[in-house]
Amino acid sequence: MHATFFILAALTIAGASAAMGLRNLIHCVLALTLGFVGLALLYLSLGAQFVGFTQILVYVGAIAILAVFAIMMTRSAGPHPQPALSSFWITGCVIAGATFAVLAWAILRSNIATPTPAQPAVSTNQIGDALMHSFALPLEIMGLLLTAALIGAVIIAMPQNRSSR
Repeated sequence: MHATFFILAALTIAGASAAMGLRNLIHCVLALTLGFVGLALLYLSLGAQFVGFTQILVYVGAIAILAVFAIMMTRSAGPHPQPALSSFWITGCVIAGATFAVLAWAILRSNIATPTPAQPAVSTNQIGDALMHSFALPLEIMGLLLTAALIGAVIIAMPQNRSSR
């Protein structure tokens, strides 16, 4: 179990780090997708099937693909030369170090040894049954809202070649 966790954690961190460090936007999105897959596999290895499969469906299957399409539709054809390092890399390192220090301090000062009450066991089948029976109307409204947002995004991204006739 520990070896699996460390391999999946390394995969997730490598994907997220590559997404932050690469200069090509398509490569950044693909590396971020690798980080999403690693996170989903971590959820699945911890026994959270619903969260893991939702991570795969929503982030890997929708968000990452949408980001690739958005980048491909909005980029110009010519290459854009970019410097190897941003002019704000020192500021970014200081902010990242301060954030890490605050999080490490909070984790070290927390009382992890307190027992938590047992959580009820809910299976993916029970969640799906509740979504399809008790919450069918909100689920359909959410689908219509996301479809309307996608259509609006396509209309906004279309070129404005209107000629007056």
